[in-house]
Amino acid sequence: MKKEIKARWTILTFLLMIISMGIAVAVLETSPHVPLVLGTVIAAIVAMKHGFKWREVEEMMYKGIKLALPAIVIIMLVGFTIGAWVGGGVVATMIFYGLKLISPAWFLVTILFLCAIVSLAIGSSWSTMATVGVAGMGIGLSMGIPAAMIAGAVISGAYFGDKMSPLSDTTNLASGLTGTALFDHIRHMLYTTVPGLIIAVVVFGFLGRKFSDVSMQSESITTTLQVLQDTFYISPWLLIVPVAVIVMVAKKVPAIPALVIGIILGFLLQITVQGGSVKFALETLQSGFVLASGNELVDQLFNQGGLDGMMNTVSMTIVAMTFGGILEYSGMLKSLLQVILKFAKSTGSLVTSTIAACLFTNGTCSEQYISIVVPSRMFSNAYRQRGLHSKNLSRALEDGGTLTSVFFPWNTCGVFIFATLGVSAFEYAPYAILNFVVPIISIIYAYTGFAIVKMTPEEIEEANKQAAEEEKLNPTVV
Repeated sequence: MKKEIKARWTILTFLLMIISMGIAVAVLETSPHVPLVLGTVIAAIVAMKHGFKWREVEEMMYKGIKLALPAIVIIMLVGFTIGAWVGGGVVATMIFYGLKLISPAWFLVTILFLCAIVSLAIGSSWSTMATVGVAGMGIGLSMGIPAAMIAGAVISGAYFGDKMSPLSDTTNLASGLTGTALFDHIRHMLYTTVPGLIIAVVVFGFLGRKFSDVSMQSESITTTLQVLQDTFYISPWLLIVPVAVIVMVAKKVPAIPALVIGIILGFLLQITVQGGSVKFALETLQSGFVLASGNELVDQLFNQGGLDGMMNTVSMTIVAMTFGGILEYSGMLKSLLQVILKFAKSTGSLVTSTIAACLFTNGTCSEQYISIVVPSRMFSNAYRQRGLHSKNLSRALEDGGTLTSVFFPWNTCGVFIFATLGVSAFEYAPYAILNFVVPIISIIYAYTGFAIVKMTPEEIEEANKQAAEEEKLNPTVV
């Protein structure tokens, strides 16, 4: 006989996984996959202890994975896109013209915009930080700019693009899990993210004034630009590809066709413009672009992309969703949600609770994806019951989950940034302007009602119908 799972069992499950996650990620510096699997095992044991049979637990995991399948398809297409755009010289062209704009007084603002543009184009904050960010750290340090400031500008720009790009895995994950159309989700995030970017630009513009008298050390820039010209055919005409994708986004073209067109254009550019063979172009789509220019920085910039490069993200999503599936369909999240929702008496407190839950998950589970996956399932019905459109939830998940992951040194994002940029979370946190301003803006909007979208009567009826169908299939769904 099935028994209701009390909140204390859910908390115990989280606690045990958090401990294993902390040991694996922060102490042993290994992948968070195994701790997530351990969390799934613990959740399964708790569910079976309360009367669920193994066959039912197994079905819960499959249901969880099914929720993420649309996002997984997009993530794989993103791998193809990055490889095609790197091989086609699109990324090289963006970096080439971006580096030409750098000056000491405006360095922080320039690197902020450059990272934002590149991340927006490729949909990856990590790839941007590992490429443009690394180059920016070297150039900025040669100007005498503090490392923490440079890292803050790089992170702010990289996460703006990661958050707003239709190629981003977190963007697709948040929209997919909440049932929000991808481009509706992106447009709704403009309300919080663009003001956050403007504030960051103003702050970094002010900070950069003190470096206006610094003499530009341009040797590293000159070398990089020369290697780019020797390796790729650089032309502003290549920027037509990202522009085409942006236009398709504006015209509300579905994500998959837009991505496929971007992939095809990049693939053709690699063959016709860059002079690559068909075989090499196909290998780029599968394994990523391979470059041996002899310049370590440029090689690091461009050896990326491909389907294989996204498999770690795909496996992380699958493992996280097995954990989330058991938590949801066993009713464990329902018990925890009932405790949390006691503090959500209004729309403002509901959005605040969502962001707080994302922040808490980032700080305890040490993984950005979990901070989107788990709260998305916890709060979806609460938003529906209040008549709030799902894009309010998807935006809150990104404002609170995607952006705050950088503030915890033991989170995979914090660990990656320290290893890549050489600056700890405690040092760059005050300068990661966009990352802490946007959640604050989101909470202010929620309490004032600005940019909070209600569902139409027709949408409410459809949402209630879907919820009723889910309830019939599984009465324990939150």
